[in-house]
Amino acid sequence: MYLAWHGLDREPFALSPDPFFLCPTARHEEALAMLSYGLRQRKGSMVLTGEVGTGKTLLARCLLEQMRRQGTRFSYVFDPGLRPREFWHYVLTDLEIKPEGTGKAARLMALHHFLIARHRLGQTTALIVDEAQILSLAMLEEIRLLTNLETAEHKLLQVVLLGQPEFETLLAQPELRQLRQRISLRSRLEPLTAAETESYVRERMRRAGKVSPPEPLPGPVIQAVHRYAHGLPRLINCLCDQLLLTAYARRQPEVSCAWVDEVAAEMRLTAAPATAAVGG
Repeated sequence: MYLAWHGLDREPFALSPDPFFLCPTARHEEALAMLSYGLRQRKGSMVLTGEVGTGKTLLARCLLEQMRRQGTRFSYVFDPGLRPREFWHYVLTDLEIKPEGTGKAARLMALHHFLIARHRLGQTTALIVDEAQILSLAMLEEIRLLTNLETAEHKLLQVVLLGQPEFETLLAQPELRQLRQRISLRSRLEPLTAAETESYVRERMRRAGKVSPPEPLPGPVIQAVHRYAHGLPRLINCLCDQLLLTAYARRQPEVSCAWVDEVAAEMRLTAAPATAAVGG
């Protein structure tokens, strides 16, 4: 609706996790590099955690694109609320594996043969589980058993678990010590700093096609957005999108700082103190 008014080719702050708009901070780049390294070196189990809205799913989408380009076969589980039998069915179907029976032994044998065949060809296979903090203990045990599939040198299935910080608490439970000991790499995403927020907004506007003045989101506006969003990219996107729409509706080329307060109030967001270093 507001694209032509602001000289844009596409929406810069859509909430869908589009890898085209990945504007990584040093921590995001580090996390993606860690996951890429772990998959390439067949490290086995990896964990990435971060608060709601820090960009875990977008990072996962970038990782999936990377894997497609590299010929890595993977199953991406975005609904970890599945029961173990449903989980097995989903993963095997995703990997296009057809077991000879319906029992767990037949499924495990089919998966093992599939992984061995790919390993002999030097090919990687991965399981990516999003929202891991809601996995049941039974499901986490199933995943632990999958990490037992290995050769003398490498894990046959690379497992990436993405979750909110509560997942770290879940993993600390005594019942999960065997799974915890199998995690070879860990990383955590943090909220953006004020400087990162400004770079993030500018870069998304540039990628959306903004190449000439006026700049609808001036520096003071972005800093106000940062304080209300507490450095969380998802909230930054929500605020900026609504502010661009407001400027269009009021036929103004530039957003006013006062509008940030109005929009944040409608979204029931509370600003961090101006002197606080949100995210750094």
